Amino acid sequence: MRAVVVEADGGSRGNPGPAGYGAVVRDPDSGEVLLERSEAIGTTTNNVAEYRGLIAGLEAAAELGAARVEARMDSKLVVEQMSGRWQIKHPGLRPLAARAAALVDRFDAVTFSWIPRERNRHADALANAAMDAAAGKPPRQVPDAGTDPTAVKPTWEPRPSTTATRLILVRHGETEWTAQGRYAGRADVPLSDRGREQAAATAVRVAELAPAVAAVVSSPLSRCTATAEAIAGALGGLPVRPEADWVECDFGDWDGKTFAEVREGWPGELDAWLASTRVAPPGGEPFTAVGQRVERAVTALREAYPGETVVVVSHVSPIKLALRDALAASDAFLHRLFLDAAGVSMLDMWPDGGIAVRSVNDTAHLPAR
Repeated sequence: MRAVVVEADGGSRGNPGPAGYGAVVRDPDSGEVLLERSEAIGTTTNNVAEYRGLIAGLEAAAELGAARVEARMDSKLVVEQMSGRWQIKHPGLRPLAARAAALVDRFDAVTFSWIPRERNRHADALANAAMDAAAGKPPRQVPDAGTDPTAVKPTWEPRPSTTATRLILVRHGETEWTAQGRYAGRADVPLSDRGREQAAATAVRVAELAPAVAAVVSSPLSRCTATAEAIAGALGGLPVRPEADWVECDFGDWDGKTFAEVREGWPGELDAWLASTRVAPPGGEPFTAVGQRVERAVTALREAYPGETVVVVSHVSPIKLALRDALAASDAFLHRLFLDAAGVSMLDMWPDGGIAVRSVNDTAHLPAR
């Protein structure tokens, strides 16, 4: 088995108090639960229980013979400490962190991602059942193995659009690098003349789709803000709000290079990058990191604008990742979807977690070449 996802959680009632942890190992493509672990661990703190959950999840992944692990937790402290960005100051956590680090060394690669608690419900339910046991309470029901407790019950019934948060996702207009087939990550490449024409046409299209818009959000790079300003103008002069989480993937050493130049100069690195979203371009950022910030950005918009429409102007990678997650698709989706410059996609998100993708890469509004 090459790769798994570990979701882990832990907690205590009282901090310190009756404590327990839960961990779930999933198949990264299907989401199927492969193993569960949970245990009541007496009286201790939240942080100790969270580390114990991570350790149990990594041990379970090792039992399955996994080579790569994506560890997901809603504990910012554990994720940041295990990623090496925060120091481990509390002496009681150092042995646990060392134990987790020793397990990490058994795998080819381990990445750590923070997720909101609602995306970690299965591990959270296992941890709460273990805390009940530690406190001597009757056990509570835990989701059945093989099910995803964050999933919404499938339905074909119409849903009222007035209760959904609608995202209109717009890729920025064309730049010279777009036309030349170059990787354009963090370099601030401006719109070309054609790109400005596309932005103007897209502004008209978005105003037709959604005359009432609550906010216009943009990547901070100028090719996006210029496109967003054209759209905001067509919507009556709304302010454009730059959001760093919507910026393009950092392509590192490949930025500004053509696809052919990257294939010639970095053939092995390119193959590895195409094979796994956990691999970063040399000096750049993996898609797992982009996906994490896009998920955070989408969640923030859903919570801030319930039942309203928001326009987001961004880049190929963030929009693809948002659509991948909305469609519950595998990573293969990223290589099979093409997004044109100034293409428009649209999705609705309901309060109960339901999602409907209404359009992908609409380009009927764009001027012909």
